[in-house]
Amino acid sequence: MGFRFPGIVNAKANPKRSLPSSEATVVPKGHFAVYVGEVEKKRFVVPISFLKHPSFQNLLSQAEEEYGFNHPLGALIIPCSEEAFVHLTCCLQRS
Repeated sequence: MGFRFPGIVNAKANPKRSLPSSEATVVPKGHFAVYVGEVEKKRFVVPISFLKHPSFQNLLSQAEEEYGFNHPLGALIIPCSEEAFVHLTCCLQRS
């Protein structure tokens, strides 16, 4: 069973395998892709407007502390559970 959140897209990509070029580059204008998860990473596409929220900035600071600027997947990785990320982004969409 899945839920759709407008403004958040779970690309269902497994970053441990090679992504087809079309899947890896599909990011709508005004959005950016991040990988989220503690064990298995899932790709989400989120609105750029989230960058101005202090809660999201806190996640970015945690990502910088854990991975620095050399992300092993070549993309931004958010070090939190998928459930916590979805909860946060739902709250940000309401605000």
